Amino acid sequence: MSRFRLLTPDAQYPDDAQIERQTTGDQVDWDIFRARSPDQISAESLSQCDAMVVWHEMPVNADLISRLERCKIIVRAGVGFDHIDLDAAAKAGIPVCNTPDYGTSEVADHAIALMLTLRRGIGSYHRNLMESPQTGFDHARAPLLARLRGKTFGVVGLGRIGIATALRAKAFGMRVLAYDPLVSRGTEIAAGVDRCDQLEELLAQSDVVSLHCPLTPQTQNMMNAAQLAKMQPHAILVNTARGGIIDISALLAALRNGTIAGAGIDVLPVEPPNPSDEIALAYANGKDPIVGERLFVTPHAAWSSPESVSDARRLSVETAMQFLTEGRLRNLVNTPVPASLSDVA
Repeated sequence: MSRFRLLTPDAQYPDDAQIERQTTGDQVDWDIFRARSPDQISAESLSQCDAMVVWHEMPVNADLISRLERCKIIVRAGVGFDHIDLDAAAKAGIPVCNTPDYGTSEVADHAIALMLTLRRGIGSYHRNLMESPQTGFDHARAPLLARLRGKTFGVVGLGRIGIATALRAKAFGMRVLAYDPLVSRGTEIAAGVDRCDQLEELLAQSDVVSLHCPLTPQTQNMMNAAQLAKMQPHAILVNTARGGIIDISALLAALRNGTIAGAGIDVLPVEPPNPSDEIALAYANGKDPIVGERLFVTPHAAWSSPESVSDARRLSVETAMQFLTEGRLRNLVNTPVPASLSDVA
């Protein structure tokens, strides 16, 4: 049996690829890096790998792809692939696959947890009690308390995670609206939610708006000042999808001037944020009045649990090995050009 060489440039686990090695058996040699820049990966590792399993830290741009002389497949150990140049990979004849069948429950749970943190005052109570167990022992100190039953929960993106989140919101007795122009009509019926044909329609009606769409040129800064202004003043925004979907400057302004009531976000346009980023400055000294009251940020952790990490590691490697050994693709997200056509071009 042929030996293969697999590369992970930005491993998100502390061990020496134990799960990966168990999954592939002894027919694979591994190159494991924990880098954030292609310049930190050796030229030999790039040129000699048969497959690359990438997490979310490494930008897989056209230059990096041009150095993958032997690579037959790129697998994203996760769902989002906005950091991978799909067109460059396709032109190189390299299929790109993702791993959508992990972390769905965790992300949906996290979205609901952010909603509860705001609507049930969890973070606010904790912050006030930390400052003073006496004066903070006051049920009226949380600014965004509200009954959830009977309220409207708006889901933007009705894929696996969007549906899982919608079902959780329904369990709280909430009416659920969904906006997703890319899913076929009838999906909302299967999920038991009401469909909106326009994003603005959902924003105007929802008490909670939860984002579950991919980052694309169409969704980049989709939640900008104009769209935030279409939300209700008492509404909250939750984002467990991708940071670039929200214009962070516009969000902070909307929170400060009362355009919306609160926000719980797990993702940022730059992760971790630069020290000079507005959101980093808001968090830096712990004195900003919106932080811990109307704004809660978690560190791109919605997907994370021991079980989820294990699934992402195992399933992504299974996808790579299935193609290398059997030629079968699963969860393909680009359209690779056949080698013969590439040669002609």
